[in-house]
Amino acid sequence: MQIQQNNSINNTTKMEDKINILFICKYNVFRSRVAEAYFNKINKNPNIIAKSAGLIPGDEMNEMRMEAVKSCGIQLNGSSKGLNIDLLRWQNVIVIVANNVPPLIFKRNKECGKKLIVWRIKDTQDREGGDISKITGKIKKKVDKLNKKLERGWIK
Repeated sequence: MQIQQNNSINNTTKMEDKINILFICKYNVFRSRVAEAYFNKINKNPNIIAKSAGLIPGDEMNEMRMEAVKSCGIQLNGSSKGLNIDLLRWQNVIVIVANNVPPLIFKRNKECGKKLIVWRIKDTQDREGGDISKITGKIKKKVDKLNKKLERGWIK
Protein backbone atom coordinates (compact mmCIF):
# COMPACT_ATOMS: atom_id res chain seq x y z
CA MET A 1 0.00 0.00 0.00
CA GLN A 2 1.20 3.47 -0.78
CA ILE A 3 0.07 6.61 1.00
CA GLN A 4 -0.36 9.56 -1.30
CA GLN A 5 -0.06 13.18 -0.22
CA ASN A 6 -3.84 13.64 -0.13
CA ASN A 7 -3.96 10.81 2.48
CA SER A 8 -5.91 8.46 0.21
CA ILE A 9 -4.64 4.94 -0.27
CA ASN A 10 -3.51 3.43 -3.52
CA ASN A 11 -3.96 -0.33 -3.11
CA THR A 12 -1.04 -1.90 -4.91
CA THR A 13 -1.68 -5.18 -3.09
CA LYS A 14 -5.06 -6.51 -2.15
CA MET A 15 -5.77 -7.24 1.49
CA GLU A 16 -6.63 -10.84 0.51
CA ASP A 17 -3.08 -11.25 -0.76
CA LYS A 18 -1.23 -9.90 2.26
CA ILE A 19 -2.34 -9.16 5.80
CA ASN A 20 0.04 -7.17 7.98
CA ILE A 21 -1.07 -7.13 11.60
CA LEU A 22 0.35 -4.64 14.06
CA PHE A 23 -0.28 -5.44 17.73
CA ILE A 24 -0.05 -2.30 19.87
CA CYS A 25 0.07 -1.64 23.60
CA LYS A 26 1.39 1.26 25.63
CA TYR A 27 5.07 0.29 25.98
CA ASN A 28 5.58 -2.87 23.87
CA VAL A 29 7.04 -4.61 26.89
CA PHE A 30 4.40 -7.27 27.53
CA ARG A 31 0.92 -7.40 25.97
CA SER A 32 1.64 -6.57 22.32
CA ARG A 33 4.86 -8.62 22.32
CA VAL A 34 3.03 -11.65 23.73
CA ALA A 35 0.30 -11.27 21.08
CA GLU A 36 2.89 -10.98 18.29
CA ALA A 37 4.97 -13.95 19.49
CA TYR A 38 1.97 -16.21 20.01
CA PHE A 39 0.33 -15.24 16.71
CA ASN A 40 3.55 -15.92 14.82
CA LYS A 41 3.85 -19.27 16.62
CA ILE A 42 0.37 -20.51 15.62
CA ASN A 43 -0.09 -18.79 12.25
CA LYS A 44 0.38 -21.14 9.27
CA ASN A 45 -0.39 -18.62 6.51
CA PRO A 46 2.77 -17.07 5.01
CA ASN A 47 0.68 -14.18 3.67
CA ILE A 48 -0.12 -13.01 7.20
CA ILE A 49 2.67 -11.27 9.08
CA ALA A 50 2.51 -9.88 12.60
CA LYS A 51 4.66 -7.28 14.33
CA SER A 52 4.24 -5.28 17.51
CA ALA A 53 5.02 -1.83 18.87
CA GLY A 54 4.26 0.45 21.75
CA LEU A 55 3.07 4.03 21.74
CA ILE A 56 6.16 4.66 23.84
CA PRO A 57 9.08 2.20 23.86
CA GLY A 58 9.42 0.88 27.40
CA ASP A 59 11.93 -0.82 29.62
CA GLU A 60 12.70 -4.46 29.15
CA MET A 61 10.68 -7.09 30.98
CA ASN A 62 12.41 -8.43 34.07
CA GLU A 63 13.62 -12.03 34.19
CA MET A 64 10.83 -13.26 36.49
CA ARG A 65 8.15 -11.95 34.13
CA MET A 66 9.97 -13.45 31.12
CA GLU A 67 9.98 -16.85 32.84
CA ALA A 68 6.25 -16.54 33.58
CA VAL A 69 5.54 -15.86 29.89
CA LYS A 70 7.85 -18.70 28.84
CA SER A 71 5.98 -21.11 31.17
CA CYS A 72 2.85 -20.28 29.09
CA GLY A 73 4.64 -21.56 25.97
CA ILE A 74 5.67 -18.20 24.53
CA GLN A 75 9.22 -17.11 23.80
CA LEU A 76 9.73 -13.36 23.51
CA ASN A 77 12.63 -12.25 21.33
CA GLY A 78 14.06 -8.84 20.66
CA SER A 79 13.36 -5.73 22.64
CA SER A 80 10.67 -3.13 23.09
CA LYS A 81 9.92 -1.09 19.94
CA GLY A 82 8.17 2.23 19.57
CA LEU A 83 5.52 2.97 16.98
CA ASN A 84 6.83 4.68 13.85
CA ILE A 85 5.56 5.83 10.47
CA ASP A 86 7.00 2.81 8.65
CA LEU A 87 4.97 0.43 10.82
CA LEU A 88 1.83 2.52 10.33
CA ARG A 89 2.27 2.42 6.57
CA TRP A 90 3.12 -1.29 6.59
CA GLN A 91 0.08 -2.49 8.55
CA ASN A 92 -3.42 -3.06 7.25
CA VAL A 93 -4.77 -4.32 10.59
CA ILE A 94 -4.10 -2.75 13.97
CA VAL A 95 -4.96 -4.72 17.08
CA ILE A 96 -4.84 -2.66 20.28
CA VAL A 97 -4.00 -5.17 23.01
CA ALA A 98 -4.49 -2.74 25.87
CA ASN A 99 -7.01 -0.93 27.99
CA ASN A 100 -4.77 2.15 28.27
CA VAL A 101 -4.35 2.95 24.56
CA PRO A 102 -7.19 5.13 23.24
CA PRO A 103 -8.59 3.75 19.95
CA LEU A 104 -9.25 7.33 18.83
CA ILE A 105 -5.54 7.63 18.04
CA PHE A 106 -6.02 5.12 15.20
CA LYS A 107 -9.42 6.25 13.91
CA ARG A 108 -7.85 7.09 10.53
CA ASN A 109 -7.09 3.41 10.06
CA LYS A 110 -10.76 2.73 9.34
CA GLU A 111 -11.03 5.85 7.18
CA CYS A 112 -8.13 4.52 5.09
CA GLY A 113 -9.87 1.18 4.52
CA LYS A 114 -7.78 -0.64 7.11
CA LYS A 115 -9.02 -2.62 10.11
CA LEU A 116 -8.91 -1.59 13.76
CA ILE A 117 -9.53 -4.17 16.48
CA VAL A 118 -9.58 -3.31 20.18
CA TRP A 119 -8.91 -5.79 22.99
CA ARG A 120 -9.15 -4.02 26.34
CA ILE A 121 -6.62 -6.14 28.22
CA LYS A 122 -5.32 -4.69 31.47
CA ASP A 123 -1.63 -4.49 32.16
CA THR A 124 -0.09 -5.93 35.26
CA GLN A 125 2.11 -4.13 37.72
CA ASP A 126 2.78 -7.40 39.54
CA ARG A 127 6.56 -7.67 39.64
CA GLU A 128 6.33 -11.23 40.97
CA GLY A 129 4.69 -12.59 37.82
CA GLY A 130 1.45 -13.70 39.50
CA ASP A 131 -0.94 -12.04 37.05
CA ILE A 132 1.26 -12.62 34.03
CA SER A 133 -0.01 -16.15 33.40
CA LYS A 134 -3.63 -14.98 33.64
CA ILE A 135 -3.13 -12.04 31.27
CA THR A 136 -1.07 -14.19 28.90
CA GLY A 137 -3.95 -16.69 28.84
CA LYS A 138 -6.40 -13.90 27.91
CA ILE A 139 -4.13 -12.73 25.12
CA LYS A 140 -3.70 -16.28 23.79
CA LYS A 141 -7.50 -16.79 23.68
CA LYS A 142 -7.98 -13.53 21.76
CA VAL A 143 -5.19 -14.42 19.32
CA ASP A 144 -6.67 -17.91 18.81
CA LYS A 145 -10.04 -16.36 17.91
CA LEU A 146 -8.41 -13.86 15.55
CA ASN A 147 -6.41 -16.61 13.86
CA LYS A 148 -9.52 -18.74 13.35
CA LYS A 149 -11.35 -15.78 11.80
CA LEU A 150 -8.42 -15.16 9.47
CA GLU A 151 -8.33 -18.84 8.47
CA ARG A 152 -12.01 -18.54 7.49
CA GLY A 153 -11.26 -15.47 5.35
CA TRP A 154 -12.69 -12.92 7.76
CA ILE A 155 -10.61 -10.01 6.43
CA LYS A 156 -11.28 -9.50 2.74
